[in-house]
Amino acid sequence: MDAPTSRRKEWVALLKSLNIDDREIRDRKEFLEFRDEDEARLTEVNTLAAEYAEEVIEDFYRHILNFEDTRAFFSDPKVLEHVKNAQKQYFLRLTQGHYDENYVENRLRVGAVHERISLPIKSYLGMYSFYLRAVGMRIFERYKDDQAKAHDIFFSLMKLTFFDMGLAIDTYIDSRERTIGQQQEAIKELSTPVLPFREGILLLPIVGMIDSFRASQLTEQLLRAVRDNRAKVVVVDITGVPYVDSRVASHLVQTVEAARLMGSKVVISGVSPEIALTLVTLGIDLGRIETVGDMLSGVERAEQLSGYRVVKGPVSDENQPGQA
Repeated sequence: MDAPTSRRKEWVALLKSLNIDDREIRDRKEFLEFRDEDEARLTEVNTLAAEYAEEVIEDFYRHILNFEDTRAFFSDPKVLEHVKNAQKQYFLRLTQGHYDENYVENRLRVGAVHERISLPIKSYLGMYSFYLRAVGMRIFERYKDDQAKAHDIFFSLMKLTFFDMGLAIDTYIDSRERTIGQQQEAIKELSTPVLPFREGILLLPIVGMIDSFRASQLTEQLLRAVRDNRAKVVVVDITGVPYVDSRVASHLVQTVEAARLMGSKVVISGVSPEIALTLVTLGIDLGRIETVGDMLSGVERAEQLSGYRVVKGPVSDENQPGQA
C-alpha cells in the first residue's frame, strides 16, 4: 500500500472514530448558526486573505517564538518550516468555501501535526485568538467605510473558527485516548514474574496499581507457577502497591484460597498501613491469610513453613572475596 493511500485510510478511520459524517458536520454548523450566507461572506474575502496570509503567518510564529513554553516545540528549523506551510494552507482554506467532509479532514490533519509534536492544547487554542485578532483588524481596515459589513464578515469568520476549534479538541482528545489505551495495553502485557526462590518456594513481587484485570492475570500466573514448580509456599509481596480497593482485596483472598486448594500456602508481605486500614475498613475476611511486614520476613516465614533451617556460621577463607 502506498503512503497516500495509507494516509487517506488513516484519516477516514479518524473521522469514523470521531463519529464525524455529513450529518454530524451539518449539526455542528447548525449549532454555531453557520449558514450559507456565512460561507458567501467568507469566500468574498478570499482574495483579501491571500494578500495578507504570509504576513499573518510570519507575525503569528514570531509571536509564538517569543514564549519559552512554545518556542521549545519549534527548535528544529525543518519542523518550524513544515508547520508554517501547514498553517498557511490552513489559513487560506478558511475563505475558500465548501466546508464539507474534505474541509473537516484538512482541519483534523493540521491539528494532528501540532499534536504529533506534543504542542499543548492550550497553546494550540491560543493560536485561534491570535488569528481572530490579526484577521479582524485587517477586515475592519479594508471595510472601514462599511463597518456593518465588516462585522458580518468577522462574525462569520468567528463561527467557522469555533467550528475548527471543536475539531482540534476532538483530534487532541482522540490522540490522547489512543495513546493512553496503548500504554494501558502495554502495561497489561507486562507479566509480573513469579520467581522460584528455593525448592518449593515462589516469590511474587507486585509493583504498581492493581485493577480487576491485572488481579485476574496475576492469579492465573501464580496458579500456573504453583502447578509447574510444585510449590508449597508462595510469598506475595505488595510493598510496591499503593492502593487496594474492595474488588482487588476480594480477588486477593480468592487467590489465596485457590492456591490453598492446590496445596500451596500464601504469605502476603509488605502490607502498608494504608492498605491494612483499607482491608479492615472494608471488612475483608483475613482469617485465612498470613501476613508479615516486609519481604524478608515473608521469605523467612516461607522457609519455616517449608522446613528450611538457616544457620549463621563463620565464612571460610576460600569463600572470602579477594582470596586466591
